[in-house]
Amino acid sequence: MPKMRIVVEAGPRARYNVPLKAPIGHAANARLIEEATGRSVPCQVLQDELHWVLGHVVQGAEKAYIAETGRAGPSNGPGVAAAREGDAVAFSIGGELFTRYNFGKEWARPFFYPVLGPDHVQITRNYPMVPDIPGEDADHPHHKSIWVAHGSVNGVDDWSEEKGHGTQVSRKIKELVEGPVVAVLRQELDWVSNRDKKVCEEEREIRVYAAAPEERIIDLAVTFRARAGKVVFGDTKEGGICSIRVATSMDGNKGGRIENSYGAIGEGECWGRRACWCDYSGSAAGKMVGITVFDTPGNLRYPTYWHVRDYGLMTANPFGISAFQPDSGECGDYTLPEGKQLRFAYRLFMHLGTAGVARVADKYHDYINPPKVRVVK
Repeated sequence: MPKMRIVVEAGPRARYNVPLKAPIGHAANARLIEEATGRSVPCQVLQDELHWVLGHVVQGAEKAYIAETGRAGPSNGPGVAAAREGDAVAFSIGGELFTRYNFGKEWARPFFYPVLGPDHVQITRNYPMVPDIPGEDADHPHHKSIWVAHGSVNGVDDWSEEKGHGTQVSRKIKELVEGPVVAVLRQELDWVSNRDKKVCEEEREIRVYAAAPEERIIDLAVTFRARAGKVVFGDTKEGGICSIRVATSMDGNKGGRIENSYGAIGEGECWGRRACWCDYSGSAAGKMVGITVFDTPGNLRYPTYWHVRDYGLMTANPFGISAFQPDSGECGDYTLPEGKQLRFAYRLFMHLGTAGVARVADKYHDYINPPKVRVVK
């Protein structure tokens, strides 16, 4: 079977639990061996790329692997299962439910719930999916755990669930794969008005990784396509292409902590400000946990603005400039011409401890400046 050597360079920082990929050419499967130890490493082939998770490499060091294509390795990793359950997909890691992606017609728009983060802690709010939980806030019923939305798309409200709101309708699941390293879901949706008029099309890609037990990772890509005329994303703070409502016990006004990539702390310093990432951490089920959204270079108006509140909301919103920076005189409207597309990509990183304890800043560089990978055939 064809073999190749893959070398990973850590670069200027230590690396821990980093999803990686390397081009290996056309192959149905592969086996990956750590050169120094002979240990078999869980790997997965997707679209001519080999995927695996780098465990640990110290600063400035290298780690080498031998990849053998055409031969499946043992499935000795935790693995990510993706099971279709009617109008939902359940993602499980190591045999335990991590999250369920819900997209049925009974909902205004798709969302992830539950979201069982590190140590199997429910990291997002249960309401309104599970109402009347003692001590849990019951406001903003459109804040459903983790979701995608915006309050003005050609004037259609696709943020709230007030009278006349728009909806996101699933047209089909284009791809659903699972494996020892990552599960992938690709979905086609229409954003429609309350009169069932198509406003725009969207392709959504979700990747769930077999991360270490103390971490959970979701990569979310949202691609808007203007196939029913131009699409105007209006200037409003009521939105978030990546939106999260954390567990009530994590709220900033209940002892939780909001922090961004510039070291700003709390709503007062983070709301309406631009940053490469924003993190929300606090106590849930008696444990300190957190969730970070990583913005991606190449996204519109990177680094994005953040609509992040002490009551538990955190959204990446590049459009609401007049609300976020009222003295700037700028308007955040963005027009997507007919026939064109607009893509956003984010990583959601769930962790134990605060952003500092979880080394979120380094994890961000693992995402945007990953270790260099060399393939020697």
